[in-house]
Amino acid sequence: MREGSENSASLDAKRYTRIVMPGSTAKLDYTDYLRFPDDGRRHEIIGGEYFVNPAPSTGHQAVSTRLAARLVFAIEDQGLGRVLSAPTDVELTEHDIVQPDIVVLTAEHASRIGPNRIHGPPDLVVEILSPGTRGHDRERKFELYERAGVREYWIVDPEARNVVQYASRGSLLSFVGTPDDRIELEIFPSVTIRLDRVW
Repeated sequence: MREGSENSASLDAKRYTRIVMPGSTAKLDYTDYLRFPDDGRRHEIIGGEYFVNPAPSTGHQAVSTRLAARLVFAIEDQGLGRVLSAPTDVELTEHDIVQPDIVVLTAEHASRIGPNRIHGPPDLVVEILSPGTRGHDRERKFELYERAGVREYWIVDPEARNVVQYASRGSLLSFVGTPDDRIELEIFPSVTIRLDRVW
């Protein structure tokens, strides 16, 4: 399915790229998603459209690993929920399949974790910025996660060494803050993560 599909733009090694599928006007879904290559890049479908991003840098992955480890220790070890890292497929809707850097599901919603993918919104989604994904994570994915009913969203900036935290207020994701040294989870108010151990 991918052969010849990159006619809309050459793949920029530093940013997300929208890929136009030749001869197709239908919105893509999970069946289409399964045809994408397992090539180390991040393939996602948002609003039925196909996006691809190069594999993350080693610095990005180091921050992701350290943050995921802190979350596992704070959440899974207390039996509060499950923590999963990319690559984990998350099917938010029929036409929205993404691979966030880290997702957390409360014990109440652990049944959304299937053998091949998560069905429905995680309770917490964490995206770690790369130079080419800043607009994508701050705008397109923010709107997607808000629309899908994600309860909490963190945008982690390794360069600035900060986390911008949003939480659900009704149907909207509202700004909570940019904590300096510790971040308290909205979904688990008793859980705090030390950010100095992440950088």
